[in-house]
Amino acid sequence: MKIAIVGSGYVGLVTGVCLADFGHEVVCIDKDDAKIAALREGIIPIYEPGLDALVKSNISAGRLRFSTDLPASVAPADVVFIAVGTPSRRGDGHADLSFVYAVAREVAGAVTGFTVVATKSTVPVGTGDEVAHIIASINPDADVAVVSNPEFLREGAAIEDFKRPDRIVIGLEDDRAREVMTEVYRPLYLNQAPLQFTARRTAELIKYAANAFLAMKITFINEIADLCEVAGADVQEVARGIGLDNRIGSKFLHAGPGYGGSCFPKDTQALVKIGQDFGSPMRLVETTVSINDHRKRAMSRKVIAACGGDVRGKTIGVLGLTFKPNTDDMREAPSIDLIRGLQDRGASVVAFDPQGMDTARSLIEGVRFADNAYETARGADAIVLVTEWNEFRSLDLDRIKSAMIAPVFVDLRNVYPPQEMARHGFTYVGIGRGIEPVADDAAH
Repeated sequence: MKIAIVGSGYVGLVTGVCLADFGHEVVCIDKDDAKIAALREGIIPIYEPGLDALVKSNISAGRLRFSTDLPASVAPADVVFIAVGTPSRRGDGHADLSFVYAVAREVAGAVTGFTVVATKSTVPVGTGDEVAHIIASINPDADVAVVSNPEFLREGAAIEDFKRPDRIVIGLEDDRAREVMTEVYRPLYLNQAPLQFTARRTAELIKYAANAFLAMKITFINEIADLCEVAGADVQEVARGIGLDNRIGSKFLHAGPGYGGSCFPKDTQALVKIGQDFGSPMRLVETTVSINDHRKRAMSRKVIAACGGDVRGKTIGVLGLTFKPNTDDMREAPSIDLIRGLQDRGASVVAFDPQGMDTARSLIEGVRFADNAYETARGADAIVLVTEWNEFRSLDLDRIKSAMIAPVFVDLRNVYPPQEMARHGFTYVGIGRGIEPVADDAAH
């Protein structure tokens, strides 16, 4: 099939590359001349494991190309995916749909023959209706079926998620689109990927409901972690104990500094606004947003308490900046609030992240960036592990300790067992671990 992807950001690029790898003829479209020129050379603007190799192989095979010419790219397409950003609108939290509607207007004048226009972007309920209205008003003769086909990609595992999805949701109002979209995803049949066909508005809401539920699950275990700390319990054992219940499941029950990233913060805020617009308040989601915002700010106070209540004039080393491992995404990352909170209390911050430092430089002022974890520890009064990159999971703890002024280790991801840290002589603080480890003689 001939497929056009409008928007060559994270979602658009992963979608286009994977569809090309399935054997479709794909063109990814973007207005950014420099980005398109770089992509043509196989230079990827984002970090996603395995994506660069797939781009290069599919360019070489002639199945994938990049263009700034939307009309010429859309005209022969069987399916046009809209995959542009829908950031939170400044001031009110609503999803900003200006990019989606701008694409709809351009596509309206470019389509020829029967074309399916599929929205990949995360959009509020009723957006597909408006896209269909825009296309019909600009080009009354356009033979178009507008569908909702939300993405469910995890940053750092997007290719695996696309090729082995839990489900593929397709919301439509025109039955002709069912056959077309079935053909788009036909290569996944061997993996028995379930296609869920539903109404367009239902598909739009599924995406928000999924992300809000996961955000609530994270926030729930974080509140349980706070209770564990004062009640003398271990949140990891609590999470395991409830996660073994098949009705609950173990995923997204890892206590930490709060959720961030490109999806959960903006999608929970947008769902709150959708509920308000329809007169059906999302009170659980509203509370989730509030708790998470407060939690990210509270992490600096946790570090300050571990340092004896005062960090003025002290150096704090931060391991990990991105909101999760295996990405360079710094959007709404807990590290930002943490570092600013420490700086506000007079601390100097040195940080290292395997992929996020270039982006962090434009977001956080006054931070010294190190070349590795051990340089981060040099002369530090405390180390804070914020993002659980694999290379932080097996640190040479004796080397880390010897480089530090004071052996204070704040583990916001519970990567290390408290007993092990005590054996190495660290003052260790985790998340939701209210049971103090018993240090052996080596720690004294």
